Amino acid sequence: MSSFFIKKRVISAAVNKGDLKRKSNADDGKGRSKKFNKRADEEISSDSENERAEPSRKQPDNEDDEIEETPQEKKLRLAKLYLDQLREEEDKKAEEESFEADLIAGRLQDDLLEQKGKLQRLIAKDLIAPDPEEVRLLRGHKLSVTCLVITPDEKYIFSASKDCSIIKWEAESGKKMHRIAGGRKGTEERHVGHTAHVLCMAISSDGKYLASGDMNKLIMIWDPVTCKHVYKFLGHRGAVSGLAFRRGTHTLYSASHDRSIKVWSVDENAYVETLFGHQDMITGLDCLSRERCVTAGGRDRTVRVWKIAEESQLVFHGHEGSIDCVQLINEEHMVTGGDDGSISIWTVNKKKPVSTVKKAHGSHGNTGLEQPYWVSSVAALHNSDTVASGASGSHNSAVQLWKCGQGFRGLEPLFSIPVTGFVNSLKFSNSGKFLVAGVGQEHRLGRWWRIKEAKNGLYIIPLKRQAKEQEVVQ
Repeated sequence: MSSFFIKKRVISAAVNKGDLKRKSNADDGKGRSKKFNKRADEEISSDSENERAEPSRKQPDNEDDEIEETPQEKKLRLAKLYLDQLREEEDKKAEEESFEADLIAGRLQDDLLEQKGKLQRLIAKDLIAPDPEEVRLLRGHKLSVTCLVITPDEKYIFSASKDCSIIKWEAESGKKMHRIAGGRKGTEERHVGHTAHVLCMAISSDGKYLASGDMNKLIMIWDPVTCKHVYKFLGHRGAVSGLAFRRGTHTLYSASHDRSIKVWSVDENAYVETLFGHQDMITGLDCLSRERCVTAGGRDRTVRVWKIAEESQLVFHGHEGSIDCVQLINEEHMVTGGDDGSISIWTVNKKKPVSTVKKAHGSHGNTGLEQPYWVSSVAALHNSDTVASGASGSHNSAVQLWKCGQGFRGLEPLFSIPVTGFVNSLKFSNSGKFLVAGVGQEHRLGRWWRIKEAKNGLYIIPLKRQAKEQEVVQ
């Protein structure tokens, strides 16, 4: 067998064939000479022991006089060497597998905690406000930016606008990579793209599909790499106001002003089902990896959790006005904002908010007639203690970052970034390295008033940290 020939230690460099066949007169009867047995005994002990035991022994002058081991003994020795090498390789492999198993076990534990909504990375205490010159403004839309998404690899940002266009940006350089132009009303049959205000977007967790919804009841599916049109979904009877892909799948949830939620299979280019329950137009939608989604019901003042498989829903009450935005923090907690100026944190186990901050962005108007600034967008850094909110106003528009307290029982302000205009959309990058705000002169859902001094564009806000380490609470 070739596997036996690994590393040989040759006892004799030159042995004559005649010497190998030579036998001693004093044979032990087993085919081995006493001289060879004596040599074998010498090899068991160390050289130093041999010297102390037999100081007068002389080493043979001629190596030709030494006799090599028999073929059977050589095979046995090489077999032992081969087995030892295999044992070492198996031990090394076992150590590597044990290390990989520990990594996998840790990852599975994090996934389990994430599924239960108990994974909370405490990073808010390390965040520090960026310098004003570090905040970048990307301009390219003619009208208000209404929504945005960040690709999973954080290399690109997609933004959409009331000008019906979608722009792909390179996040690091701010360079405009591609523009999907909007078309005029009435050109739907020949124009590839939107011909009405784009209100919402979503991107799948693997970056394969980009979805966009507009005021014209349409959902468009795009290839984010080439920006080529893939599918068009029809079925809603009102403006499409919310979109979200279920994480790890190509199942798409859509919400509409027609008060319904629809489920789509993008891979199969197919409609799945429709869910009803809201009493007013739906203003926002979000989901994570579970087979369920959350929605904000506008002026019906409810937040609803839709359990798709069970075909049931949970209804939550808390805001004093229209609930205009909702985002999941983890599988068990969510944050909402509304035109009553408040921000609320919810848990799916309680029908009322766990914590609420009223007049989160202050108020305006004469004494006695003060009105809180409208919270027009919220965002959450998933599985962390950090959320953000955006307000709308000519003098006090800002992006505010918040720290969620232990058990999400409180909200503490961290710092704010002044921004002029309606903050219509907020998104954290997956790693939490930056936050993107989509800003416009008008609110994304209407034209109640216009802030002329605002700039339609994207603000990229870097999130600097004091320490690199992240503490995890289970």
